[in-house]
Amino acid sequence: MTKTEKVDFVIRTLQDLYPQIPVPLDHQDPYTLLIAVLMSAQSTDVRVNKITPILFAKANNPYDMVKLSVDEIREIIKPVGLSPMKAKGIFGLSKILIDKYEGKVPQDIELLEELPAVGHKTASVVVSQAFGIPAFPVDTHIHRLMYRWGLSNGKNVVQTEKDAKRLFPEELWNELHLQIIWYGRQYSPARGWNLEKDVITNTIGRKKVLNDYLKTKKTR
Repeated sequence: MTKTEKVDFVIRTLQDLYPQIPVPLDHQDPYTLLIAVLMSAQSTDVRVNKITPILFAKANNPYDMVKLSVDEIREIIKPVGLSPMKAKGIFGLSKILIDKYEGKVPQDIELLEELPAVGHKTASVVVSQAFGIPAFPVDTHIHRLMYRWGLSNGKNVVQTEKDAKRLFPEELWNELHLQIIWYGRQYSPARGWNLEKDVITNTIGRKKVLNDYLKTKKTR
């Protein structure tokens, strides 16, 4: 397969599997999405979705959030991990949103990246899912699958994002990044991977990945 044929196969397969694409993190608006995505760093969406209702019952906007202390926020979000850093980030960005943006979340990735504890991936998720602006946030699933599919060299997420944006049509970025995440979780996980169920990798995957997989199967 040529790279163009691989890309077309990926798009068709994902659209067949996920015609309706659920957003993994529960939220009500751009602010609650921003907080949820920030909390999801080195945690799971399931865990975050259990904690955000507790936090948002107390504060679901920056004005109410700054009424809480950093320690109060940290105590609530402790189960998601990295709570000291995340609590400072949530309080700090909420104050900045009030002081600079009238309590509203900016729609510009670069402005979002200036907020405490907000990295490029978090900013990309927010502009994509909250505002519909084309972006291609790369998480561990997308990074792993782009390598398995032979569409990126797997060196780092920065290169993976560049490759994804270069290969996939911009009008599909917002759908595709979510579809790839769901596919990675269901059919091509890092652990417990069953190649027979992974139709995309089985069809277009790079030879090194497939050979390594087959070697591990033989040694079991």
